[in-house]
Amino acid sequence: MKILVASDIHGSYYYCERLVEAYKNSGADKLILLGDILYHGPRNDLPKTYAPKSVISLLNEYKNELICVRGNCDTEVDQMVLDFPVLADYCTIFDGKLTIYATHGHHIDDIKCVLGSVVLGGHTHIPCCEKRDGYTYINPGSVSIPKEESAHSYLMMEKGTFTWKNLDGEAYQTYCFV
Repeated sequence: MKILVASDIHGSYYYCERLVEAYKNSGADKLILLGDILYHGPRNDLPKTYAPKSVISLLNEYKNELICVRGNCDTEVDQMVLDFPVLADYCTIFDGKLTIYATHGHHIDDIKCVLGSVVLGGHTHIPCCEKRDGYTYINPGSVSIPKEESAHSYLMMEKGTFTWKNLDGEAYQTYCFV
């Protein structure tokens, strides 16, 4: 299965539209959103074209293709307007022999994962791939508010290969488990 993973849209219609376009062009079967979908949060500046209601309309069109987890800026009110579940703290995905846990990242230490697994997390807005205590932590970066001069980015995941791409679809890093 081919999956596009993204995080931290923070209500930016401009960047959400670009993400959806990348998703449509990628041939991915599913789109995983790692939280912080609608609200920009008190620590962030407003992202380009901050329009949560437009983000709602756009993402609701893909409700059958989305897998989402709750970010620290996501609330029960968001669930009232979104047609897909967004309040789970994490989800588990099995890709062949690889077990993948997807979470936002603000409670990453609460996940009890199996040895050798992958934990996908957003929250920091910084793309990352690093070995931690018994698992590999992978962060796609942020779609709308990247930090530390990183690109507006997402991650493609297929058969144990993780490829980071900017919103123009250009790959800039790959990590393989196979």
